[in-house]
Amino acid sequence: QVQLVESGGGLVQAGGSLRLSCAASGRTFSSYAMGWFRQAPGKEREFVARISRSGGITLYSDSVKGRFTTSRDNAENTVYLQMNTVKPEDTAVYYCAADDPVTGSYNYADGRQYDYWGRGIQVTVSS
Repeated sequence: QVQLVESGGGLVQAGGSLRLSCAASGRTFSSYAMGWFRQAPGKEREFVARISRSGGITLYSDSVKGRFTTSRDNAENTVYLQMNTVKPEDTAVYYCAADDPVTGSYNYADGRQYDYWGRGIQVTVSS
């Protein structure tokens, strides 16, 4: 089983930047496309970003496109979410998730496509 641990969250002012990291256990990290999701208080879980196994393809929700960038370092078993020009509406618990390619038949933005989840980390953007 893949274990995922997010880090790098915290409090940041609107307009600022923050970088989240997600460290994965195991020896097969590069076998998984990785996703970022977030959940704000009182709201449903929301897709944020996805990165392919090699890092060559990234996908973003419209709400973060142009502001957030996801990347990965397979040698370090780590995926990143660089959050720039953050807004108060970005306040949420952020989760990283791993997509086992042999399972699932959902859209990439559907959390059900993902097989392993981190515990989440709080990001708070102050105005």
